[in-house]
Amino acid sequence: MMKLKDIKNIFSTGIFNDNPVYRQLLGICSALAVTNLMLNSLVMGLGLVFVTAFSSMTVSIIRQYIPRHIRMMVQTLIISAYVIIVDIVLKAYYPSMSEALGPYVGLIITNCIIMGRCESFAQKNSPIPSFIDGVANGLGYTFVLLSVAFFRELLGFGSLFGIPVLGDWWVRWIFMIMPPGAFFMMAILIWVTNSLSPVKEESTVTGGGR
Repeated sequence: MMKLKDIKNIFSTGIFNDNPVYRQLLGICSALAVTNLMLNSLVMGLGLVFVTAFSSMTVSIIRQYIPRHIRMMVQTLIISAYVIIVDIVLKAYYPSMSEALGPYVGLIITNCIIMGRCESFAQKNSPIPSFIDGVANGLGYTFVLLSVAFFRELLGFGSLFGIPVLGDWWVRWIFMIMPPGAFFMMAILIWVTNSLSPVKEESTVTGGGR
């Protein structure tokens, strides 16, 4: 039975202390691609939370039955199955968002965060902690997407979640909604985050199940 302290540790690690994007620099491509609008970022993040959580739990359940030499192929198959579910649900119930996200939903399969959690955590832990770890890291990824999208949409469109905020007086920064704007915004946020709370290298020596 998991203790509340253990759950808090998993969430604090996945969202803040060892954030998959800010700390590990994983999932950068999709984080840059869909962050021009906050709604796109939110849907993409929730999709990754679903895939990461259930993929990790599934891998944990069957980890003792997977031959070691083919484990990564099995993990990829499991991840792709959940990504297909997300893609089908979006196309069926939210076609406009599916069209807006384009190929990036399918490319969740190649997101290093999911494979990383399956390999480093789910392979060594029981299903419930693996599920919680997947949720935590997915939320950490979503937090980054929304942070970047907040500034890009606000400065580039003068809105948040499509709702005008700054008014007609605001001169839109077209640069922010272009690909270079995503690179600069991501770099600035990573720099600020790591400056405020630098990584403690000695903490990686005793990583436990990670």
